[in-house]
This record gives sequence, C-alpha cells and structure tokens, in this order.
Amino acid sequence: FPGLWLCLSLGCAASPSPSCLSAQFRRPGDFILGGLFPFGKDTVNLTARSEPTPLLCEREEFEGWSTGPSTGAKMEMFLCFLGAGKLQAHPDGSFQQLLASLGLEANASVGDAALSPTHGWVDHTLGWCLLQGVTRAVPRPPPFSSLLHTQVSYGASSETLSNTELYPSFYRTVPSDKNLVEAVVLLLNQFGWNWVATVGSDDEYGRGAQALFLSVAGTDNICIAFEGLIPTDLAEPNAKKQLEDTVRLINSTKVNVVVLFAYSLPAQALLEHSISMGLGKKVWIGTEAWMLSDIAASTPNIQSIGTVLGFVMRTATVPGFQDYVAELLGSVAQEEFCRRSRERGGLGDAEVLDTQCQQCDHVTLGDVWPMLGVTTVQPVHVAVYSVAHALHRALGCTSKGCPKTTIRSWQLLHFMNTLPFEVNGQSFRFDQSHGTNAGYKLIFWAWRDGTLTYLPVGDYDQTLYIRKSQIQFHTADKKEPTSECFRRCQPGQFRRIKGFNLCCYDCTDCSENTFWSSTDSTSCSPCPQHQWAPARSTRCHDRAERFLSWDEPLALALVTLTALTAALSCLAALLFLRHLGTPLARVSGGGRSLFALLCLLLQSLSCCLFVGRPSAALCGLQQLPYALCLNGCFSTLVPKALEITLVTEFPRRAPGLLRWVSQGRAWLLVAASLLTQALLCFCHLRLGPDYLVTDYESLPREVLLVCGTQSWAAFALLHGYNGCLVFVCFLCTFMVQSPGRRYNVARGITFASLICFVVWIFFLAIFATLRTVLRAVTQICTILATTLGILASYFVPKCYIMVFRPDLNTGDYCQSTSEQEP
Repeated sequence: FPGLWLCLSLGCAASPSPSCLSAQFRRPGDFILGGLFPFGKDTVNLTARSEPTPLLCEREEFEGWSTGPSTGAKMEMFLCFLGAGKLQAHPDGSFQQLLASLGLEANASVGDAALSPTHGWVDHTLGWCLLQGVTRAVPRPPPFSSLLHTQVSYGASSETLSNTELYPSFYRTVPSDKNLVEAVVLLLNQFGWNWVATVGSDDEYGRGAQALFLSVAGTDNICIAFEGLIPTDLAEPNAKKQLEDTVRLINSTKVNVVVLFAYSLPAQALLEHSISMGLGKKVWIGTEAWMLSDIAASTPNIQSIGTVLGFVMRTATVPGFQDYVAELLGSVAQEEFCRRSRERGGLGDAEVLDTQCQQCDHVTLGDVWPMLGVTTVQPVHVAVYSVAHALHRALGCTSKGCPKTTIRSWQLLHFMNTLPFEVNGQSFRFDQSHGTNAGYKLIFWAWRDGTLTYLPVGDYDQTLYIRKSQIQFHTADKKEPTSECFRRCQPGQFRRIKGFNLCCYDCTDCSENTFWSSTDSTSCSPCPQHQWAPARSTRCHDRAERFLSWDEPLALALVTLTALTAALSCLAALLFLRHLGTPLARVSGGGRSLFALLCLLLQSLSCCLFVGRPSAALCGLQQLPYALCLNGCFSTLVPKALEITLVTEFPRRAPGLLRWVSQGRAWLLVAASLLTQALLCFCHLRLGPDYLVTDYESLPREVLLVCGTQSWAAFALLHGYNGCLVFVCFLCTFMVQSPGRRYNVARGITFASLICFVVWIFFLAIFATLRTVLRAVTQICTILATTLGILASYFVPKCYIMVFRPDLNTGDYCQSTSEQEP
C-alpha cells in the first residue's frame, strides 16, 4: 500500500497546477521557529567584498544531491518539511497539540551569507534558531547570544562551539570535531599508519579540526609529515599555486595517507590537482564535509586518487517521513483540501505575518524526493523535537492543552539543559557542552562498474570497529598500504632520532644494565643500583652477590693449599717437639721454634677468614690474625738474629749482652713484641679498620661484596711494625759467614726475611688496586706465601737433618756461635 500510494502521490504532485502547500506552514496561534539552511556555495571572491551585496546562487548543493537554480524556491519549501513540527503524531495528547502548533520560518542561505536574512524575522519568532549545517566562520560574538536566543544546529561541528561560557545558548544534535578527530586517530592506529599528511581548508572548520587532530595525534604515536591549508576561495590569484605547492609537499614526504578536513569545493580542487600532477594513489581519510558530496565524487578520473575512507554521522531515518511528504504533496493538489486549509489558517487576518511562499506552491514530489533520505533529516528532526519538548515543559502543557502565556527565549535554556527527550524511541540529552554524540559510520568509496557506492565498513562510538574484509585498497597487490617513516621498535629497543624530523628514527638495542620501558621511549632507562639487565632487555633482574664462596674451584684450591700448609706446620712442630733436646733444635731457638711454628699454623688457618660471605665485623678482624701471627713468628727470630750480630760484629761486648737475647730473657723480647703488635691492632681498629664494600659498578650482573681498606695509615701502622722486625732480622744476618763444617743458622733467617720482603712488595702493588674477589685471593696467597716461605727457608732444612741426616744433628756441627766462647 505505501508503494502504491507513493506512485499515486508522484503522479498527483507532478501536476503543473499550483498547490496550496504554503498554506500549511503557519496558522493563528502557532509558536514560530526560525531556521537557516544552506542551498549552495557562493564562488564570488569574498575577501574582496567590503559591503553586503546581493548574492546570486549559481548552484544549489545539499549533502550529496545538487540541483540547478530553477528549483531554489522548491528547496526552501522542502526544508520547511524538515523543520515543521507536524511531521509525525505523538501518543501524548498534550505534546501532540504543541507539535501541531509549531510553525517554521525558513530562509535560504548561500555560504558565508548564512546569517544575512535572519534579522528580518527573529523578532517575530520564539527566538529559537535552527542553524545551518557547518558554519565556515564561528561568529564572535555568537548571533543572538546577548539575547540568549536558543540556537540548535543540526550540523555545526566546530569544537569552539563547545565553550558554553562563550556560547551559553548554543546546542547541537551532531558530534563535535573532537569526537571526529578521536575516530580518525583510532582508524590510523588500527592500520598502523603513523606517518601521515594532514590538509585543512583555510576556514574555521578546517583550521579547527586540523588543530585538534594535531594535538591528539601527537600523543598517540602518530607523526605528521606535512600539515597545510588550502584556500576556500578558489578565485584568489594565488589559490592555484597554493594547491600545487601542497601537492608537491605531500609527494616529497613519501606518505601514503592524507587526512583531509575541508569542504567539498576546496577538497575537489585539491583532488583535481593531485590527479593532474600525478601524485599517485594514496589513502585519503575524509569527513562528511566532502565525502558525501557529489562535487568531489564527480571529479574526472577520481578513481585514480587511490582509496577513500572517512567518517559520517551515524543517523537513522525518520519513520514515516517520506510517506508523509508524499501524502502531503498529494493532498495539497486537491481543491477541497486546499479550501479547508485556507479556512482554518485564517490567512486574511492582518495580524498574521504574510508567510505565503508563491514558489512553494509549485513544488512537486519529484523535486524533493531525492533528498528525503539524506543524513541531515534526523539531526534536524531531533533539533525540532528538543525545542518542542523544552517548550512543552516551559509552557506547563497538560493532556488537555497548553496555557496561553508569554514565553521568553531565555526561559527555554533551563529545560534544554536538563530535560531528556525521546525521538522515535531513542533517548537524547544534551551533555555538558550542549551536544549529542550519536557516533559515526566509517564509509568506504567502493567503485562498482564505474559507479560510486558509499559502503559502510565500520562504526565508531567511543571505540572503533572496522570490517577490514570489506575494504579493497586500490594498490597493486590489493593489500592495505603502509605509511610509516619508522618501523615500530621491538621490546628492548629505543628510538634514535635521525635527521631533523623527530618522527624519523632508527631502533637501537638497549645497552647492558638498561631496560626498555615503553615504545615511545627515546632512550632506555637505567636499572636500579641493586638490579641488572642484559642488552635489549625489557626488565631488570636482582643482582646476585659476588664474593669468594666456599664452593668455588679457586676457593677450594686455596683452602686445600691452606690445609697442606697447616699440616706442614704441624708436622714441623711435631719433629721439633720430638727432637727438642737435640743440638739442632737448641741452636734454632728450642721452645721458641715451637712457638714460631704454632704462630705459622694459626697464620695459615687465618686464610679461612677471607672465604665466604664477608660482613662488617669480619672485615674489621681479617688483618689482625695475620699481623699477630707473623709478629709472633719473627719475634722468635729476632733474639737469634741479635745474638748472631753480637757474636760476629761485637765479639768483645757479646758476653755481657748475650744474656738479654738468649735463654729465658729472649721470651721477654717475644712477649714485648707481641704486646706492641696488640696495641697496634687496637689502634688499627680505632683509626680505620677494613669495612664491607657493596660494589655495584665493578661487575655488570652481580653486586661485589669485598672488604675495603678504610685507612691506609692504619693499615701501614698495623703491618709496619712487622716490617721493621723483618728488616732487623735481615740486617743482622745477611752478611754473616758460618765457619767451615758448621750449620749456618743465620742463612735461614736471611732467606725467610728476604722472602717476606718480596712477597710483600707484590702484595702491596696488587692489593692496593684490586676491587674484586681477587682482593681476598691476593690476601690468602700472601699469607700462604709468607708461611710457606718461612717454613721452606728456616724450618724445612732443619727437619730434613732431623729425619734424614741425624748424623749432622751433633753439638759440633750445630754449635751456636755463642757457645764457642767458654
């Protein structure tokens, strides 16, 4: 039935006789709503205009459908359909009554002249203005803002209009450019396009949308290779050169994606120059401002530009709208219907403004049918309903009717801000910025047999969903192109900028002990001091402690050598104990030799203090056993060295002095020496003992635990006294010659002293420069070398005689030089 009725309506509406359509738009008692609708683009040079001039509309264009100048008035009439509140019945009787009393005063506008006709009727309306789709220039101050006239736009998307302090009475039923830009950025990210060019028309829309895009893209891993503006007035002298320069600069950046924020005419001009200059196939990301326009789509050879994707407002159809228009245009051609309309309208009343539109009475359904399905219908419909709902509440309408009262325009604002309303089962409410966000559809220009089809391939509502399988990219391999100046760095790599463009860089591996924290990083972050990381790492690991542990092969070897040295000292002590009464044992010092061997045993065992995990207390004690034991050993050799010196160098005075360095008084020297060394150990502890060093720098993956020297002065004081004893022993014995066929006791002391000097020279040179576990190894080796040197040079030869040459262990061969005197 609707199809049959539509055919009949088309036939009736095609009648050339005038209709009474204009009589339907205003009746006595109506609340009049004003509306502005653009029908075309003025191509006259606006920059050269110094005063208002009559405009000639050369071409009418509306959302992808254009017509010649002969139907301008018919278009105006059609837009009255869009704004009229009588389009659809409402189940609420009171609201239906209010809608039935809404009229629309519509004015055509061309381009920037959108506001030129408004002041003639604003005083005769409610002060409500249905603004045109997208304004080229946001008015400053906004129109009617000083009077707080409510303004609702069905297409103005500029983010500037979201400022409710500057535009307190402005509302819109479409998303703002901020929502559009967020959708575009999500689209680029989903395809991995991070090297793009952006072009905007040199007007409020293009500049504002491009500025928003640049700010959002800069924080979302998208780099802008080129940003530019193209002229909106194509009649300007340098317009062509500016367009050509833009195309050349896009080509020089090597981008494959261009984001275009422009109206249809500037967009068409840029596309034409891109084709003529051989720019090559790109991905063009557009907006509703030019994507649905037949002007851009009808450009010759437009298919060669590449792939076109873009976002358009997600709108629904108005149920029954097409049927209503068809039925109305069929009815207004009937004489009886027209007669009743004129009677009800009371058009003869002088108090009613003359709103008859002579051209409107010649409109046919064929004139307006192609426009009944455009996307702007629903936003206009919602805009009308938002004001109708607010007016309904402001008047205090009930189910019986609306009271006759005067309503000021500013009184509507409260209800516009707070009142949710429902249109065709869908709920709407203006947000804090006085806008609604119904989302977007992602549109793909699909060419089928040379015909352009706007194919929906995705949806955006806070998140973006894309049906990629429906997109056929116009590339050689039919696959989605890449557009990047850089490759995305892998985990563990950072960006190293190359050249002058911050978006062009190489990916460099993070070095050792640094880690990668995010893909946006231009450098790697250093690990905390207690952690480490290998090269190209994404995280840090806790450092292991490094010290000379018991289970290390080197430590096991040193401990084994320590055990052998201790065993050798014990064996020598046992031999001396067994042969203590023999001449060789007596000439070597007797009991003092046993004490020296005991000190060497303890000295070798002190090596164990340097193995295992060090601590602060252990570091402070490590040097003390070695110093005391070495002192105990050499303090037993000093009396023998002095005895030899007195006998050989001072033979006349020797008898009176020998009693102070021999027999029981020699033990006093040993005790005094040990007491002196003990005092020096105490001073070492007070002045600056060794301390625990936690070294994070010497080793790349481990923390080094080592004992460090706090005070070299205290260290020298501790070991300097032993050095003096060794030096005394050496001076006293190195020039002594033994009589023929006698045992040379002095030779063993000389070699023991000399070995100590050599070992200490190497020890100090190495020990002072080491900061690794080898520091402890050096200390152990020094102790073992000193111990083995003393054993090998002084005690082992005597043990050899005791075991293998007992025939030499006689009083005659081992007679002491002091015993030669009577």
